[in-house]
Amino acid sequence: MEIVALLVAAQLAQASVSSAARCAQLIAFYDRYGVGRSTNSDGRRNHTRIAAELDCQRGDYQKGIAAMEDLLRRKAFTVPPPAQPQTVPPLEAPEYGV
Repeated sequence: MEIVALLVAAQLAQASVSSAARCAQLIAFYDRYGVGRSTNSDGRRNHTRIAAELDCQRGDYQKGIAAMEDLLRRKAFTVPPPAQPQTVPPLEAPEYGV
């Protein structure tokens, strides 16, 4: 029973990390491409973006992700696919010449 509880806890932690990363990805995407030099651009001052960032900081990732995806669609952006996790080879790997 303890093993099952540990596995569930590990899966939830992994899900929250990936949700946190997805939230950060969407906010960064909007910050990069949603800001323009025109007078119609609200960029980082967009209230939906600010609320989504606060939701993500509070751990309500699904609400923040949904808000950012909706915002991007309303601004005529294609919502980017989730980023693949980047892996770093260990220091003993041949890529480092060790």
